[in-house]
Amino acid sequence: MKLINRLLSVLFLAFALSIVMGCASTAKQEGTGEYIDDSVVTTKVKTAILNEPSLKVNEINVETFKGIVQLSGFVNTQAAVNKATEVARSVGGVKSVKNDIRVK
Repeated sequence: MKLINRLLSVLFLAFALSIVMGCASTAKQEGTGEYIDDSVVTTKVKTAILNEPSLKVNEINVETFKGIVQLSGFVNTQAAVNKATEVARSVGGVKSVKNDIRVK
């Protein structure tokens, strides 16, 4: 009976540890909290771009990983590329901006 209790305890601890480790972040994968934070940052950047009259939000894609925002897509002018970078950098929670936007 003691053996069964110990085995169950070990199995429970292993299960609990695997759940905790599954939520932790690694260099290539976000943890649950980071994913939620990045989703909020992405939404804020998209909203800021939408509110900028000189930019068209449907031409610019926004992705965020660990606070680093990546912009991509196609715009008509270099000024729009620069403005998108400026707008993204002004959003709270953005650590840096990687701009892969191309001029048509």
